[in-house]
Amino acid sequence: MKVGMLGLLRVVVLMLVLRVSSSSSASYSGKQNGRKSMLPVPAKATTSSLMLNRVGNSIVLPLHGNVYPDGFFDVTLNIGQPLKPYFLDPDTGSDLTWLQCDFKGPCQSFTKAPHPHYKPSNNPVLCEDPLCKSLHPPEYECENTEQCYYELWFQDGSSTRGILVKDAFSFNFRDGKQLEHSLALGCGYNQTPGPFPNPNDGVLGLGKGRLSIVSQLSMDGVVRNIIGHCISVRGGGYLFFGDDHYDSSLVQWISMSSDLPGSSYTYLYPPAYEALITLVKEELTGKSLKEALDDETLPLCWQGERPFKSLDDVREYFKPIALSFANHKENVCLGILNGTAGMNLNIIGDISMQDKVVIYDNEKQRIGWAPEKNCDQLPKSESTSI
Repeated sequence: MKVGMLGLLRVVVLMLVLRVSSSSSASYSGKQNGRKSMLPVPAKATTSSLMLNRVGNSIVLPLHGNVYPDGFFDVTLNIGQPLKPYFLDPDTGSDLTWLQCDFKGPCQSFTKAPHPHYKPSNNPVLCEDPLCKSLHPPEYECENTEQCYYELWFQDGSSTRGILVKDAFSFNFRDGKQLEHSLALGCGYNQTPGPFPNPNDGVLGLGKGRLSIVSQLSMDGVVRNIIGHCISVRGGGYLFFGDDHYDSSLVQWISMSSDLPGSSYTYLYPPAYEALITLVKEELTGKSLKEALDDETLPLCWQGERPFKSLDDVREYFKPIALSFANHKENVCLGILNGTAGMNLNIIGDISMQDKVVIYDNEKQRIGWAPEKNCDQLPKSESTSI
């Protein structure tokens, strides 16, 4: 979104990231965030994609997790034959949905996960399939025409290597119907963790590419190619695929950039960033905070007289803020980062969009948002949340 610097300085809302150390670790015994792994509960009605009119249908996925103390969110999807539950990290910056996989591939390497590794059905995607080709550059040559190999690297330094397969996914709609549908996903047999690994089974790819879950569902006529999320500051929230959850006339829309990935942090055009930092430092003059120069979590962090443990510890120092928590040092860091030199626009990260419905309309190439007071409550079919 392009924002003039003067206008930005008038309306900027400070977004901070609180890094809190913790002696506890995630449990891998089948529980996460107070919930148990559950197989799908029989729905009121089950339908196939051929029976669905995609206009007026939305798939809803509860978000589990919180900003503090876990510092991450995930969704549960039931995948495979038979269907089994897996915890996935939603990622709007990548297309491929993948699971750590029980596959005899070369150089097997896995990270800790809350469930046993996914066992794929015998349904590999061929190398010449358009879905496979979307993973590779045009000049890519198949090593094995009977399988689609991939290797992906992420911004945090983590990576996954595997093969592309097709298998059953189970989805719940707002109206109570349940759909079992075959989609392509990655069977990852070699994973490299990043610096802050989440205890998940894999990644839910929500990008704009052909291989993303929503793109596949849209091509099959199940839902429109629209993604939305509502992240609650109280913990939890939900994702939705489709367009029946909101009144478009009440949403603030802007055009979608065609060449920029998603982001959790907010990045500002460098002159605007420097002006903002100057204002923040002026605001802190005379207050009992000093820069934590030894904390490399983010470029700008502060240390208080006592370790910061909660949002209440920080309120007195800053104007209205939104906080995100993760396991690190007991300092408070500015979650607005300096944009890359030469970047002539600003990026508003999704951490800044808590308690708002944020909509990615890939069909009309636009992004929208609107306030929402009940992000921790799943939308019902009888009423519209916006």
